[in-house]
Amino acid sequence: MKIIIAGAGDVGTHLAKMLSKERHTIILLDEQAEKIKALESNYDILAVVGSPTSIGDLREAQVPDADLFVAVTPYESTNITACLLATNLGAQKTLARIDNQEYLLPKNKEFFKSMGVDSLIYPEMLAANEIVNSLKKGWVRQYIELAGGELIVLATKIREASPLLEIPFQQAFADNTQVRVVVIKRGDKTIIPFGKDCVQVGDIVYFITTKEGVEEVRIKSGKDKFDIKNVMFLGGSRIGIKTIQSLPKDMNIKVIEQNIDKTYRVIERTKDVLVINGDGRDLELLKQEDISSFDAFISLTGNAETNILACLTAKGLGVNRTIAEVENLDYIPMAQNLDIGAIINKKLLAASHIYELILGGNASVRCLTFVDVEVVELIAEPESSITTAPLKDLRLPKNIIIGGIVRNNKGFVAVGTSQIEPGDKVIVFCSEDSMQRIENWFK
Repeated sequence: MKIIIAGAGDVGTHLAKMLSKERHTIILLDEQAEKIKALESNYDILAVVGSPTSIGDLREAQVPDADLFVAVTPYESTNITACLLATNLGAQKTLARIDNQEYLLPKNKEFFKSMGVDSLIYPEMLAANEIVNSLKKGWVRQYIELAGGELIVLATKIREASPLLEIPFQQAFADNTQVRVVVIKRGDKTIIPFGKDCVQVGDIVYFITTKEGVEEVRIKSGKDKFDIKNVMFLGGSRIGIKTIQSLPKDMNIKVIEQNIDKTYRVIERTKDVLVINGDGRDLELLKQEDISSFDAFISLTGNAETNILACLTAKGLGVNRTIAEVENLDYIPMAQNLDIGAIINKKLLAASHIYELILGGNASVRCLTFVDVEVVELIAEPESSITTAPLKDLRLPKNIIIGGIVRNNKGFVAVGTSQIEPGDKVIVFCSEDSMQRIENWFK
């Protein structure tokens, strides 16, 4: 595919790097020559210096021949205008990054589509949804519902109390049709496990399970059960406001924000929330606000270092669950090693969402924060290769694992003897550079 990305910010740059690993023609358009020329030198990307709202620059970037045009500059109006122009010039599909939740209403999405903007993406809303999901179970690091909740992916850190330690999976999960380990993060290594593998203390383990198997995952992880009712936020960002608006009404929520204008904005846009104007880095203020009585602490300032350190402080003061926004990808391994509970990164969430357009209408993509693996939902087409034999006989690439199957709206965990049927929705775990290959198995 020929993919044009307008905007070399965090989302655009990460998307370009990710897609450059595959056999796509990637053209990155931005007005800052230094930024995109450096990317061109290090990745298989063609850089074009120009404005996304200039017809001449769009033509130079080969937009008339584009299979997909993605506008992810920081400015909503620029992105929408660029998509309208790209459609008029001949681009097959367009996507615009937006800042207005109202645009995502079905009637408004249809309006934009009729104008030439095929898809809209709101990274802050994706991040807010991720936080809300992360708070559903206090003992998990990441919680993803797939296929309408029929299958669930859970990430948790293995502790000394886990009954799984040093037991091979073929023994620990023998005849288990509800729970399966699909990915392990051990130090800096991402492991796609097999029957003879086993977990170690400190591993971050991703399980796939049915709704009925969630409690079994908790027990196997050696985790204590606790509910989250009291939540403290550091930072009154747009992500924080969207998160608060989406949380259950019975939660007790407190926000600490240093900027007085943002403090008033949180007060105006939320209900039944206590907002404190102060510096959340001040240890005495945190103690004064009784931080130790809160079940969860969520740091969403614009500074990754502040968010990581604030979460470590909260942990030290007795908070069980911490969540940090870390937009610098290089800091994510450090946050993981420092035992920050959950990590939120807008660019990873947005890039996975955008990838759905590349895979087509029958696919859904979710990112796993701590590992270099994506979760892809694919529909098995009639006579596709994936339906020709049981999974154990298909000889799939080693870095690809079939985790679960949804058939007739009922989900179950896949095992070696499972055979996929046409029309099944299949949950696949694979590396970013394997997505195109696995897609071919389903056609």
